Amino acid sequence: MKTLLITGLCAAASLPLSALAQAAPTGHESHHAAPARQGAEEWVAAEIRRVDLAGRKLTLKHAEIKHLDMPGMTMVFGLKDGAAAPELLASLKPGDKLQVQVQMLDGKTVVSALKR
Repeated sequence: MKTLLITGLCAAASLPLSALAQAAPTGHESHHAAPARQGAEEWVAAEIRRVDLAGRKLTLKHAEIKHLDMPGMTMVFGLKDGAAAPELLASLKPGDKLQVQVQMLDGKTVVSALKR
């Protein structure tokens, strides 16, 4: 029994630490999505609550944003340059239903694209 234990420990010691870290369960696997990859944003249903074009912000009630591991909620988003044509942005009003793409940009959650 001791020989088997020592053999197992020696085998584990010879593995690179990265292999051990990948194999070790952390207990958080189901709670956190993998970090979002650039360009991996999905279209998400949203309803406009408030429009602040001067401040480049939209308050949206949105569905779950899976790639950011974010449940549906109402929150303020920055508006990325080029997210939509200027005439579309000018026509936005509370109550409008949209599809949006959201991404993290410099630590802030922004709408990177939107369509009706």
